[in-house]
Amino acid sequence: MAIRNIIKDDDPTLRKISRRVEEITPRIRTLLDDMLDTMHRANGCGLAAVQVGVLRRVVVVETEEGHPIELINPAIIKASEETQNELEGCLSLPGRWGYTVRPKTVTVRAQDRNGDFFEVTGSDLLARALCHELDHLDGKLYPDVSVHMLTKKEMKEAGLIPAD
Repeated sequence: MAIRNIIKDDDPTLRKISRRVEEITPRIRTLLDDMLDTMHRANGCGLAAVQVGVLRRVVVVETEEGHPIELINPAIIKASEETQNELEGCLSLPGRWGYTVRPKTVTVRAQDRNGDFFEVTGSDLLARALCHELDHLDGKLYPDVSVHMLTKKEMKEAGLIPAD
């Protein structure tokens, strides 16, 4: 397992659409392992393969709600009408924060590392993380859907960056 480089917002790769995984190979399993290690090292709660420069529909998510979730070819199959307007950040956009409106609860269908299909339903932070990471697979970044990006002053007031 290895720590991979997380690409940043000036890299045009982040705006590309990731390709479906047609066959789950040892290379895809290694990618999943590396992504989990990379996400943990960066103190994130989600990471899409595109963020490490691999244009495949692969995502890992881990919130305080449980264990790591590995998703291959994920798709949202159900989203609540109830929404949440919460603060988001991104490992590929360090030092930026913004509010996004996301469904309060989503259900995602995906394959696991063995190719078996499964569904995961998440609410609150897990729902936000799932939506955020699946957006990455389609070349979207959270500022694209943000209702308000925080100013430097607002980030200082919120304790997200040190005060001068």
